[in-house]
Amino acid sequence: MKVMEIGELKIEVVKKEIKNIHLAVYPKGNIRLTSPRDLKDSTIRLYAISKLSWIKRQQRKFEKQERESYRNYVERESHYLFGKRLLLKLKEAEMPSKVLIRNKTQLELTVRPGADREKKEKLLEEFYRNELKKRIPELIEKWEKKIGVKVSAWGVKKMTTKWGTCNREAKRIWINLELAKKPISCLEYIIVHEMVHIIERHHNDKFMSLMTKHLPKWKQLKNELNTSPVSHIDWEY
Repeated sequence: MKVMEIGELKIEVVKKEIKNIHLAVYPKGNIRLTSPRDLKDSTIRLYAISKLSWIKRQQRKFEKQERESYRNYVERESHYLFGKRLLLKLKEAEMPSKVLIRNKTQLELTVRPGADREKKEKLLEEFYRNELKKRIPELIEKWEKKIGVKVSAWGVKKMTTKWGTCNREAKRIWINLELAKKPISCLEYIIVHEMVHIIERHHNDKFMSLMTKHLPKWKQLKNELNTSPVSHIDWEY
């Protein structure tokens, strides 16, 4: 990887065995351009220059986007489950750690005395992972029938640059763990997005046409997801 400078902008350039150029701007403002391996540097530079106005719009968008505060996992701290705000209730006890929803308003975290922040964070992450795993299968089954594709495998993992990914050849999709905090409609949008990628790899006219056909409000859901508060870990989609 090398860095191309255009004025004050620094663009990371990565060459791979691909057919088309891909340009991405990330929440912290960094820019990455992925191009076919045999494309000349001069051509890549001209392409980047043609996209300068788009790059600056994306950077301004991320500058304005709200950020979640750093989580300390303390009593009555706000946490979210599928878009619903819950207040953290801490319990210390000499028993196995667990996480429960109480009265639909509290996220009760039971830990052993002296548990540190990292332990509490890991427990909640596992809770979020399990909640996603309860919801994802029924959504995949629903959209397999609608879209006419078969997902061979799926998983949940922490990702820092995307809400989801798709391995088109293996028909395998991955979902960002952070989607457990967003409304179910946003989770569904990402699942549909990745399943449509099994049919069409690129974000081209065909892809957008398929998205509109199957999920007419997908642009509204995309905007809702990308303008919602993001974690202190940054990503984009």
